[in-house]
Amino acid sequence: MSRLRRALHFVPGANEKLLRKSLGLAADTLILDLEDAVAAEHKEAARESVTRWLREIDFGHQERMVRINPLDTEWGARDIELTMQARPDAYLIPKVKGAEDLRTIDALISQAEAAHGYAAGEVRLVVLATETAQGLLNIREIAHAPRVDGLTWGPEDLAAAIGARRNRDEQGQLLEVFRYARVMTLLCAAEAGIQPLDTVYVGFRDPEGFRRECQEVAWMGFTGKLTIHPDQIPVVNEIFTPSAAEISESQELLAAFEESRKSGSGVFRFRGQMADTPHLERARIILERARQANLI
Repeated sequence: MSRLRRALHFVPGANEKLLRKSLGLAADTLILDLEDAVAAEHKEAARESVTRWLREIDFGHQERMVRINPLDTEWGARDIELTMQARPDAYLIPKVKGAEDLRTIDALISQAEAAHGYAAGEVRLVVLATETAQGLLNIREIAHAPRVDGLTWGPEDLAAAIGARRNRDEQGQLLEVFRYARVMTLLCAAEAGIQPLDTVYVGFRDPEGFRRECQEVAWMGFTGKLTIHPDQIPVVNEIFTPSAAEISESQELLAAFEESRKSGSGVFRFRGQMADTPHLERARIILERARQANLI
């Protein structure tokens, strides 16, 4: 499993005040944003600021991730070229259409690693895999592209790409095509053995709706969520971290399995129910996430 990523928090690439505040937050990852958070006339200055932050600022335990501009813009390749001088831990890649985009990005990063004497292959990619219709249709191949160790998705850009008038109904529930994008993100990430990360919840003044959505996607299997407001981070960390009860139950289940295995049986009774291989796998995943969070 990759590094712990529960709350991945966006920081505008041109706002040093917000960066300083974000360093004190409990987000596992800070996404230094050069795309949507930066107007066109400030792109170059923001890129220089982010490169300086990477070089000079101590981020402590937080992963340093840069969201670049799309590769087919005048800024995308240069975002990688300059920020690789200070080598971030990972990049968030927007507007992907297929694996070929990511192979091009892999080549750009590899060239920079060689030029600057960095270890090859350590910089990872998290991909916004559904911001274009083509990307959504190619999401499985995207999940297997070089350096990719996480998939997330974006309903706002997908809505614009397909001409949708909105992405949620009057009750705040995602419309069908956007539910499909979320499900495909989860399934393709699981099939590729990488992290499924849920998208932002833009209604930051709706804490009940946010908590409900976090719980639902965590139940589904997502391992983290992108955040846009500091108040969202504690909720994400709480929900995407195994609880003490989940950890205890998983440890008990594995112990019960070991006892059952001595008798040669792969199916055993646990807390009044029958348990077998899928229950074991779920327990192992919970315990691995607990270890990542330094809970055991």
